[in-house]
Amino acid sequence: MFLELIAVAVAGFAGAGAIMALRLVLGDRLPRWLVPVGAGLAMLAATISSEYNWFSRTAGALPEGVVVADSVTDTAPWRPWTYLVPLTDRFVAVDTGNLVQNEEQGLYMADLYFFGRWKPVQSVQMMIDCADGRRADPALGDGSDPVWRDVGSEDPIVRTVCSGG
Repeated sequence: MFLELIAVAVAGFAGAGAIMALRLVLGDRLPRWLVPVGAGLAMLAATISSEYNWFSRTAGALPEGVVVADSVTDTAPWRPWTYLVPLTDRFVAVDTGNLVQNEEQGLYMADLYFFGRWKPVQSVQMMIDCADGRRADPALGDGSDPVWRDVGSEDPIVRTVCSGG
């Protein structure tokens, strides 16, 4: 987060410098108020670029065997450009390299990682029943019995676990 703040500040100086250089080349024909406008636009562009590149940077840095199962895009009124191109702000990854299979019942135990922009990563173990298209979501996180949900074989988490990634 701190590095992104530094990058936005550098972009602001670069935007202001570009407008100042353009004013110099054109012989001061551009108004001076364009300098802070150029800085602001450069800072906005740097912020938008950082937001849109977060998913690809984070997913690309996942270790081998950890596969993105599902991603969620979002739009927001305070980011009107997201109505044109929705922004991916969270995703679920499955550690397919460490799946534990129960031979008797045809179940898999999988480690899931929930990533969110500006949020800490959360890790959950989930049981998947590939035969019936079910998953056992942890109910309370206190060791109590899980809640089985019939989600079907096309659920992104069930599909990723059952196909082995």
